[in-house]
Amino acid sequence: MQMHSGRFNVETSRHPLSWEQAVRWLITHPEASKRELARHCYFDGTAVEAAKRFAASLEWEAVRRILPSPPGKALDLGAGRGISSFALAQDGFQVVAIEPDPSALVGAGAIGEIVVETGAPISIVSTFAEEVPFPDETFDVVHCRQALHHADDLEKMCAEAIRVLRKGGVFIATREHVLTRESDIDAFLASHPLHSLYGGENAFTLERYSRALAKYTTTLKILGPTSSPINLFPSSLEEERHRLARIADVLPEEIPDFVFKVRDHFDSTPGRLYTFLAVK
Repeated sequence: MQMHSGRFNVETSRHPLSWEQAVRWLITHPEASKRELARHCYFDGTAVEAAKRFAASLEWEAVRRILPSPPGKALDLGAGRGISSFALAQDGFQVVAIEPDPSALVGAGAIGEIVVETGAPISIVSTFAEEVPFPDETFDVVHCRQALHHADDLEKMCAEAIRVLRKGGVFIATREHVLTRESDIDAFLASHPLHSLYGGENAFTLERYSRALAKYTTTLKILGPTSSPINLFPSSLEEERHRLARIADVLPEEIPDFVFKVRDHFDSTPGRLYTFLAVK
């Protein structure tokens, strides 16, 4: 839930809190489940603590396997608190983090704290993801964690991401909210734990994401909700297997992998998570 990295396409003035205030509400909530959600979103503790925990996570381990090698220059679009920027830097990339929010909790201020305390090679640029201030073919990888669905102009954001990517470079957009139908957006927003507070959530259809990315890239791979640890976190495939086994009253090993592919195919939950891997 790294939530606001592009211009919002909703009027946040209609909502009572800013993004930072909404996150503080979550962190300090008296209900343990809300505080646990904050931890799952890497909002707990200091920015450095959260970044180190993310860099050691199964989610990042799965991302690492699809990063180009050897490491080069990376752009982290909608960097938020900087957890992905730090993980990229730990893996040897020279990182530019684009984050328009100056917040010391959830924005560029937090990334600055990471840089000061760890010496990570991260440069911070305060702008929007639709306005990337770099020449064509500057980066080897463009990374975007839970930020593409916040685009004010999805097609422009994708075009900018691919424009600054070198030929053969990789664009990775992880944990993006997906709708089956555009009309499902109201159900998704109503179910989101923070949207009513700050008003910055959004989602697009799978077809909309795919068109926007395929227009500018040579290949596009799509990872469904249960096909990668990236989308499954804070759960895991084995936890999901055990959950289905309890429902079916069978042993976990009796739940084959194809069951998850079938479930992903028929899943229509508004806001379910997908990851996109595009090569220029």
